[in-house]
Amino acid sequence: MSETLAIDVKGLTKSFGETRVVDDFDMQVPKGSIYGFLGPNGSGKTTTIRMMCGLLKPDSGGGTALGHDIIEESRTIKSRVGYMTQRFSLYGDLTVRENLTFMARLHALKNPKQIVADTLEEYDLGPRAHQLADTLSGGWKQRLALAAASMHNPGLLLLDEPTAGVDPKARRDFWDRIRGLARKGVTVLVSTHYMDEAVQCDYIAFIAYGKKLIDAPSADIPERVGLVTWRIEGKGLQPIYDELLNAEGVDQIARFGSALHVSGRDADVLERTVCAYRGREGISVDLAKTGLEEAFIWLMAGSQDNFT
Repeated sequence: MSETLAIDVKGLTKSFGETRVVDDFDMQVPKGSIYGFLGPNGSGKTTTIRMMCGLLKPDSGGGTALGHDIIEESRTIKSRVGYMTQRFSLYGDLTVRENLTFMARLHALKNPKQIVADTLEEYDLGPRAHQLADTLSGGWKQRLALAAASMHNPGLLLLDEPTAGVDPKARRDFWDRIRGLARKGVTVLVSTHYMDEAVQCDYIAFIAYGKKLIDAPSADIPERVGLVTWRIEGKGLQPIYDELLNAEGVDQIARFGSALHVSGRDADVLERTVCAYRGREGISVDLAKTGLEEAFIWLMAGSQDNFT
C-alpha cells in the first residue's frame, strides 16, 4: 500500500440474503482527504464504508486501511476509527463531561481527565460541561458527537449523514472543524445524500444500488459525466418545461426555483433547442456550468434498483 493512501481496497462484495448490497467495489482514498459517498438511501454507502474500514467483513475482496489488512487486522483498525452516526448515540441522561469521560475510558486513553478537559476547550463545550446531553440543541449535540468521535485522535473518521437536522450556521461550524481535522492528517469518510454536504468533500464517489457509478475529485465530476447545461430563467416556466421534456437534444431537466437547468450530451443540438426560447418576453437563456446535482440526477436515472 502506498504511504499516501489511507485506504486501498479491491473487489469488496457484500450480500444480505439474496440481495447484493455492494458489488465488486474498488477504491483508493488519499490520507488527509475528505471523501464523500453520495447516493440515495439504501444504496450501500454505509455498508461500503464499514467494510473499507474493517468494521464489517466482506463476502469477497479485501485490502488495507491505515496500513492494516481489513480482514486479518480489523481489530487494530477499529481502535483507530472514529464513528459519528446520523442519530445522536451518546447518553442523554449523562452530562457533556460525563459522556466524554465515558468515551475516554472506553478507548482506554491515558490521563482521561486532561484529555476530556482539552476536548471541552477545543470544541467550546466548557460552558455546557454540566448540561445533560438530551437538553442540547441539534447543533450542540452534533458538536458533542464529533468531539466524542475524534477525542482519541483517530486516523479515520466516519460520518453518517452528519448534518441532518441542524441549522445552516451549525452546519458551517461543523464543516470548519472537519476541515481542521483533515489538515491534521485525519482521513474523513462521509456518507450522505445531501448535495450541500457532498460539495464540502475533496472527492466524491457516486454509489447506487450497490455499484460505484463514478469516483473522482469533486471538481472533475460534472465534466466526467459529459453533460452540457443551459439555464432558462423567468416567470411562467411550466409550459417551457413541458415543451422541453421530449425536445431534441434534451436529456434532462431540473427545476431550481425560478430557473430550469436543461442538460444534454449533444452540445450543438441542445443549444439550438434552448436558444429558441431567447425571444420570449421575460425569459433569459444562458449557458451554465453543470453542477454536482445535475450529475447526480443523470447518474441515478441510469441506475437499476437491486431490490427489484
